[in-house]
Amino acid sequence: MIRMKAVKKRFIAGAICSKCNAMDTLALTKEQGVETVTCVNCGEQMKQPEAQVAKEIRPQEQVIGVFKEI
Repeated sequence: MIRMKAVKKRFIAGAICSKCNAMDTLALTKEQGVETVTCVNCGEQMKQPEAQVAKEIRPQEQVIGVFKEI
């Protein structure tokens, strides 16, 4: 029997999906250094590897993450 590691989902309060415009439906997960935001309403996904996030951050700003649609 193969056991799969559970992936922890964190919902992003107040966030609106860019595809279906639903609020409070975006879940953030992280696997193998890649952060993924998924809309549980329509399935839209945005992915961002950690290395690319660091390149996008400007020193005077506090950024949780930068995501691009795939």
